[in-house]
Amino acid sequence: MFWVLLLLLAWAVAGSACTRLCLAAVRVAAVDTDADTDVRGRGLTLYEAAFLSGGPGRVADLTMVSMARQQRLLLARTGWATVVDPRGRDEMERSVIGAIGPEGQSRIAPVRAATASADAVGSLGDRLVSAGLAVPADGRGGIAAGIRQVQFAALVVFGLGAAALLLPAPPDMPRGLVALWFALPLALTLSCLAIARVEVHPYSRWASPAGQRLLGALTRRSAGGDDRTYLTSVAVRGVRAIGEPDLREAFEHRDQPWREPHAGGA
Repeated sequence: MFWVLLLLLAWAVAGSACTRLCLAAVRVAAVDTDADTDVRGRGLTLYEAAFLSGGPGRVADLTMVSMARQQRLLLARTGWATVVDPRGRDEMERSVIGAIGPEGQSRIAPVRAATASADAVGSLGDRLVSAGLAVPADGRGGIAAGIRQVQFAALVVFGLGAAALLLPAPPDMPRGLVALWFALPLALTLSCLAIARVEVHPYSRWASPAGQRLLGALTRRSAGGDDRTYLTSVAVRGVRAIGEPDLREAFEHRDQPWREPHAGGA
């Protein structure tokens, strides 16, 4: 009766994975319900849209693009940022200027990293979480992780069922009945994935469902060719929305680590 132990293990794996996914979905739904009464008629700033779309790194990208379009920051296609106007107009711009340093020039990658971890961006994220528009830090990726766990559980249940069918079975236990018992936890995991696909998808790492709705409304309202529409596209879609080839090429270096070249000749 070793197959019974495998069946119990299959139920334990399937049940725990599905429970985690359901709890994550309930937490997101609770945040969404609490936020509904607070966000009606509320709009999003560009910084808020950037955070909800791509997190702190997106806020840093948007700030640098905005300053570059106003010719207060020079972003070279080689991946360097140079301060033209050292007077920041808000906390985000002052964070960028402070990250570049007193010399007024730095690689984009460390500037982006320092700006994303600055207090101004952290305070922005806290305000969005308090408003129910952003996912709390301990819940980011919770639904996505839960779905991956259920998918893994489905594979484990299938493997355990196959192993049980390969083991010797008592004469009074048909193979079909063994397969049927393992089909039950497998059906649980597959049905849970199907429900999550319909009810929960699409899910976001940064924006709560209420935040996603405001992002959708912001995108629909953005029309035309003015500067705000351009920056809205960058906030929502990231640097791939940048139209200028030189500026887009500058941001291709933003995630590359910088090392000082070694001195000496060949």
